[in-house]
Amino acid sequence: MTDPIVQKIQSHPKYQELRAKRNPLGVTLTILMLIVYYGYVRLIAFDKGFLAAPLEPNGVTTLGVPIGLGVILFTIGITVYYVRVANNKFDTLTEELLKDVTK
Repeated sequence: MTDPIVQKIQSHPKYQELRAKRNPLGVTLTILMLIVYYGYVRLIAFDKGFLAAPLEPNGVTTLGVPIGLGVILFTIGITVYYVRVANNKFDTLTEELLKDVTK
């Protein structure tokens, strides 16, 4: 990319700030999601008895159901968190960057 506007954006301090804030957050949330998801998959693969344990002595719902629901809710939660951070912080930085670059 040798476009002058691209070089101007990439060298702008606001862009550097945006990358410095956005990239670590994305990596952190990705790692957390991978740990939760693959942790659940490992439980399914290696400890079926634990997940198959009923919640109540005569119940039909097993421990795996609320844990699986927890994985889904965790995914929704970190997605909502990222969207809020992006809307409140990253979009502001992007708007400021575009204003400065398009002058």
